[in-house]
Amino acid sequence: MAATIGPVAVNNAENKIRNLKLAGHVGFDTLPDQLVSKSVQCGFNFNILCVGETGLGKSTLMDSLFNTSFESNPSPHSLSGVKLKSHTYELQESNVKLKLTLVDTIGYGDQVNKEESFKPVVDYIDAQFEAYLQEELKIKRQLATFHDTRVHVCLYFICPTGHGLKSLDLVCMKKLDNKVNIIPVIAKADTISKPELMRFKTKIMSELAANGVQIYQFPVDDEAVAEMNLSMNAHFPFAVCGSTDFIRVGNKMVRARQYPWGTVQVENENHCDFVKLREMLIRTNMEDLRETTHVRHYEIYRRLRLEQMGFSDLDSDNKPQSFQQTYEHKRQLLRMELQQKEDEMRQQFVIRLQSRFDRLKKEHAEEKRKLDEAKKRLEDNQNELVKRRQQLLTQSTGTLGHGTLTLGKKQEKVSTEEKSHVAEPEMGSAFERYRTCRLDSILKSWEKM
Repeated sequence: MAATIGPVAVNNAENKIRNLKLAGHVGFDTLPDQLVSKSVQCGFNFNILCVGETGLGKSTLMDSLFNTSFESNPSPHSLSGVKLKSHTYELQESNVKLKLTLVDTIGYGDQVNKEESFKPVVDYIDAQFEAYLQEELKIKRQLATFHDTRVHVCLYFICPTGHGLKSLDLVCMKKLDNKVNIIPVIAKADTISKPELMRFKTKIMSELAANGVQIYQFPVDDEAVAEMNLSMNAHFPFAVCGSTDFIRVGNKMVRARQYPWGTVQVENENHCDFVKLREMLIRTNMEDLRETTHVRHYEIYRRLRLEQMGFSDLDSDNKPQSFQQTYEHKRQLLRMELQQKEDEMRQQFVIRLQSRFDRLKKEHAEEKRKLDEAKKRLEDNQNELVKRRQQLLTQSTGTLGHGTLTLGKKQEKVSTEEKSHVAEPEMGSAFERYRTCRLDSILKSWEKM
């Protein structure tokens, strides 16, 4: 007989865990090495979403960050709406493979009405979460080979106006702060002076705090990088600039932008924060960005979606319940709801059928009444016709008898005066034919009436 282990028994078992010392080397201290080997063999994926107005140098910065050319085409300013375009690339550095997905917002901020410009961005992020959730809920899952397109970091490019954030920037970042890790960057920072840049940074951070926008903070729980991350958190937002050109400075070629008044070196920390951004984004905190996306942002979306489906960890009495219990309860509620709808539809059908039957019955009675009236009128007409016919026959019989008597006298006179005329039998047959034709014509005229 199988025993059932309740929550109390599990808690007691956890409290009785003992710490033991090993008498010698076992070998499970190689687990980190095994994990690293397995991870390197499978490869990694990293997804970056670049949000910003057209022409702020988003594609150029991506080329500079990964020291390659992604060969992106320039976007026009005449689009009627915001579109998101994603490209996936496979990169390799030493023996580490990285599947990189870059998502660009085309037409962002180019419309006259910018009220709904953030919506396509939010919908894209939710769509990637939904795709991962559907794969996770499958009976036969393939998460190991599934291409995870969830956005790990959002680089929000701020226009270097020097006057603070635009309303579009605040609204968009507020809509995204609980869905993705936001790192604000000031694009084309070489267009404003250093004093203006420092005031601009301070104003941006104060506006973000005043509007409750939560941006990503580099973690400080790891002692190895805590001090560096803590100092870098004070540099938000990063003032960056990118370039695809290499210029010789001294004895080496550097990525830089050439101006009439001088040269701006992209990887010179005195010129911009590009090196700081690359160090924090790629070399130090890439795994933390991936983990935060899965543990925090995806879990929020997953919990809300499961609650929308009717699943919960607690029942109506606030007691823990399993997924199976929630499923059975939801199934029972659904059956009851369907049965109720079926009863309502059946009742409505009966009411409609009874109403239709009453209406047809009334129409049938009305038609029967009309038919009876028409039948009665027809009988009356027939009786009237028979009566008139009899009267006509009676009148015609009397008229014809008087005419016969007169004709007899004339015939005697004719027979007396003119012996050569037609004989009496021949005159009688001719009169009978006349009489028959006359009666037929009179009867037909009466029937027409």
